[in-house]
Amino acid sequence: MYKGMKLIEMVKNKKVHLEFYRKGELWYKTEDGFNFPVPISDTGDAAFLVEDKATLFMRYIKKQLKAVELENPA
Repeated sequence: MYKGMKLIEMVKNKKVHLEFYRKGELWYKTEDGFNFPVPISDTGDAAFLVEDKATLFMRYIKKQLKAVELENPA
């Protein structure tokens, strides 16, 4: 579904929404419906909101896009 979708298309002028917390990870969803984890161990003392700008999460989205692509090669 997200194969070929560019990261910038997923984040430009869009938001992410916190879905749930599980096993040390905050799981967010983009407005396009893409789920990605944010490891608690990587958050330091940052505040993570229920809704935030997607551009702030590009690092995590990119990492998950790569993981999905490796799981489902063309």
